[in-house]
Amino acid sequence: MSIAEIRALSAPERRRKRGIITMAGLGSFALVIFGLLPKSGQPVTYSFVLGSEWVLAKEIIVNSKSGALLFSVIALLAVAMAALQFRGRKTIRLASGIFGASFLMSFLCWAAAGKFIPFTGLLQGALFLSVPLIFGAMAGVLSERSGVINIAIEGQLLAGAFMSGVLASLTQNKIAGLLIAPFAGMAISWLLAIFAIKYGIDQVVLGFVLNVLVIGLTNFLYKRLLIPYQSTWNSGGTFAPIEIPLLSKIPVIGPIFFAQSIIVYLMYVAVIVIHIALFKSKWGLRTRSVGEHPTAAESVGIDVNKIRFRNVLIAGAVAGLGGAFFTLGAVGSFSKEMTAGKGFIALAALIFGRWSPLGAVAAALIFGFADNLQGLLTITGTPIPSEFMLMAPYVATIIAVSGFVGKVRAPAADGVAYKRGGGSH
Repeated sequence: MSIAEIRALSAPERRRKRGIITMAGLGSFALVIFGLLPKSGQPVTYSFVLGSEWVLAKEIIVNSKSGALLFSVIALLAVAMAALQFRGRKTIRLASGIFGASFLMSFLCWAAAGKFIPFTGLLQGALFLSVPLIFGAMAGVLSERSGVINIAIEGQLLAGAFMSGVLASLTQNKIAGLLIAPFAGMAISWLLAIFAIKYGIDQVVLGFVLNVLVIGLTNFLYKRLLIPYQSTWNSGGTFAPIEIPLLSKIPVIGPIFFAQSIIVYLMYVAVIVIHIALFKSKWGLRTRSVGEHPTAAESVGIDVNKIRFRNVLIAGAVAGLGGAFFTLGAVGSFSKEMTAGKGFIALAALIFGRWSPLGAVAAALIFGFADNLQGLLTITGTPIPSEFMLMAPYVATIIAVSGFVGKVRAPAADGVAYKRGGGSH
């Protein structure tokens, strides 16, 4: 394809073209580095059983060199498939998915040579680490689809984590802690809505200010109350996993998706409800309209700022619920700045997922998997220095927001304050 032909392509076609070229480069890299360069292979043991689920295959032993070579060849075949689909003006999502899985397995065979990999546990851990990212990304979808940039997701997560842990400790009731979390996140989003929507304050700066406010306030209370009186103020405990009958017994899938805590099941519900409501309801149509064309929305009788205010509050509630996962779903107690930048990674997932609920979920799962994989390989040992492995989730985040995946477009009115009767300003 000539340069003139490439320039003649539409923007989505150019993105797909760049994606195919990138996949071809990565596939060739995997073939050479993971498959051809190693002089000999060592056995890699993949385990597929975690608990009492039905056993389809207990474990599989693969030669690292042969496995890496096989999966890199499959990755290159997926590139060829993507090229054919592109020429036929078809979507390349299936080929991209096959490529991603094959490239990952090629890397894993190379990096885990001679090691034991609990594969089902690896995927379960990836979902576990993705939970707050998914809640945060859903909060971003609700807010930014309405036209309000939500940099304060980090603060909303942290507020939810703090309040849920404290109330669960004081009442010795984890349900009470879970119920307060959405209100904690909503309180932060109320401040965001007041200053961004009513007074037109710069939304990016405001978001950072709110994050700093929450970090400072929770750190102060942590030092003054939670450390000296830990048994009373900071010992809420965690929810036990709930195994769904039959579904939790399905090999591989069961332990990953259907043997989780109540917060994870609430996440499933939140994603489904937000996706359906956003694209299949009158509320969703109004939300998307005020995020894209607020002036046109007002012309048909929609109160733009009222929709935005309400959606920002709902977004805060969703993020606050995600914050409860840190205390009641994972650790059992609050610790200083325990969200550790997860709100910003959730924003990256939102951008990577192109402001779509399902796209954001997929991106959050990728980030969660990268985070869990680096932890596992650091423990088991890998040819890659541990310092580089620790960088993996953040490198993935930088790639997502740098435009490497192709130019993405936010809702047209995202971040633009709206004055009723006077348009955007």
